[in-house]
Amino acid sequence: MSLSVLLSAAPSPEPGGSLEEAAEQAGNAAGWVEENWSTWLSTGLRILLIVAIAITLRYLIRRALTNLIDRMNRSAQAVEGTALGGLLVNAERRRQRSEAIGSVLRSVASFLIMGTAALMVLGAFKINLAPLLASAGVAGVALGFGARNLVTDFLSGVFMILEDQYGVGDTIDAGVASGEVIEVGLRVTKLRGADGEIWYVRNGEVKRIGNLSQGWSTAGVDVTVRPTENLEHVREAITTAAETMAKEEPWSERLWGPVEVLGLDAVLLDSMTVRVTAKTMPGKSIGVERELRWRIKQALDDAGIRMIGAVPLQADGEGAADPAAGVAAPSAYASATSPQSLATAPIPPTNLNKHP
Repeated sequence: MSLSVLLSAAPSPEPGGSLEEAAEQAGNAAGWVEENWSTWLSTGLRILLIVAIAITLRYLIRRALTNLIDRMNRSAQAVEGTALGGLLVNAERRRQRSEAIGSVLRSVASFLIMGTAALMVLGAFKINLAPLLASAGVAGVALGFGARNLVTDFLSGVFMILEDQYGVGDTIDAGVASGEVIEVGLRVTKLRGADGEIWYVRNGEVKRIGNLSQGWSTAGVDVTVRPTENLEHVREAITTAAETMAKEEPWSERLWGPVEVLGLDAVLLDSMTVRVTAKTMPGKSIGVERELRWRIKQALDDAGIRMIGAVPLQADGEGAADPAAGVAAPSAYASATSPQSLATAPIPPTNLNKHP
């Protein structure tokens, strides 16, 4: 059957019915819009207000945090130029610490503000947030288990920075590595070792921190002398060398207290050890110990006090040693007629061809 036959057999719509139906549909649509336009308007205005307040609040908080960090850096730079600025403030350390703290605070503030705004917008659309929050909680738990090392490193780095456990320029012992801190991050800390190597230490792996650059350090020197030396002379020589060192640059700044002779640390049959200590600038104890040993050795030599390991002095009036005393006695085998030489002589062979 052809298409023209089908079209001719189908009933044609009446013009009046189609107009009435269209008018009815338009009226229903207009009524539905009239009934809901106020709800749409209030919902739209509410969403715009939420977004505007969130953006404004985020901007103000981030600006306040930035100003606070800038003020901290300016105060550190102001103290840096003073006499004690180099000892009490490390500008690079202060700058990195303040920037890290500011970055964390800005990120947390942005996440809280925009996250709360997004939930309020979804609530304005009459969306049930309970399944969404439950799904987000499950996803957060799964992410926490999967990336627990990353979360541990991040949280450890945040607390290290907030508590100021160490900073750029400090010499620390982190257990897994030791050296000078060259960069502090939220996940990794960079250390430069004694041989120049760079260690990348994850903050979550650090179980203990030994900061050798905070407060003050102690320089300790052990002076070992013979047990026959006069202890008062030893004390006077050490004290004189220490007082001279404390008056010279740069040791007058590195020494934060007088050099103290604590007394005998050990007494043995062939030696005795005198303990000497001094409070020094943080991180300068090794240099002070080396210089102190140098000066104490010179002072003891000038005072005629011999240390263990030196060549002993000869007693007055004692003659020169006999040069033949070190020569060994002649051996009995040196003489061919000695019984020892005859006993070691080979036995002559017997003549087997001898006839009777």
